[in-house]
Amino acid sequence: MKILFVGESWVVHMIHTKGYDSFTSTKYEEGATYLLSCLRAEGIDVTYMPAHEVQVRFPQSLEELKAYDAIVISDVGANTFLLQNPTFYQMQIIPNALDNIKQYVAEGGGLLMVGGYLTFMGIEGKANYVNTVLAEVLPVVMQPGDDRVEMPAGFSPVVAQEHPLVGYGEWPRLLGYNKLAAKPDADELLSYNGDAILTVGTYGEGKTAAFASDCSPHWGSTEFMDWQHYSAFWSNLVKALQ
Repeated sequence: MKILFVGESWVVHMIHTKGYDSFTSTKYEEGATYLLSCLRAEGIDVTYMPAHEVQVRFPQSLEELKAYDAIVISDVGANTFLLQNPTFYQMQIIPNALDNIKQYVAEGGGLLMVGGYLTFMGIEGKANYVNTVLAEVLPVVMQPGDDRVEMPAGFSPVVAQEHPLVGYGEWPRLLGYNKLAAKPDADELLSYNGDAILTVGTYGEGKTAAFASDCSPHWGSTEFMDWQHYSAFWSNLVKALQ
């Protein structure tokens, strides 16, 4: 199986103030390193595209997308796909990347969106996928505005429907999620307090999934990352998109 994993990277620019003087530093981070190593260990061929590369390297055609069995979008907002460099800086007319993803799924591709501060709606609603064509494709209903549910005391998802993808006994605690509801024709497999945590569905000929929490810190807690079933859960979820 071959997948394109998009997102889970960021740049932090810091100001250090020590008395009168200050200086700045910048660091680049990737959050999915461990997850990607787990997927590769399970025999999945992963092409990783950090968030900042989308604007210059995301496939421009449906044919290029079809080289992959599934696409995973994690913690990167809709603007990154819609405001690619040729359009934003050179005013060029180019294919809409999200339209291409929609058609890709309709024709049999898989799509998984993983929660975070810049997926679904995200912090201050800035991920903004509810106002894109992926709102039609994903198996969940997103709410307008900031959809984060912060859970500093932790929460454990509960199995809403018996399914091989979630049959691991008690689930580890997570530290937050995006507030979602399963569409009527989708299957809600994990839930918490009336909200859908893991939902699977279909769109056209393709398969879709939405995991409302994160695959890595901070919502993806240390307890989750150290969970003995972490690798099996993610690899089985991705493989189910075929």
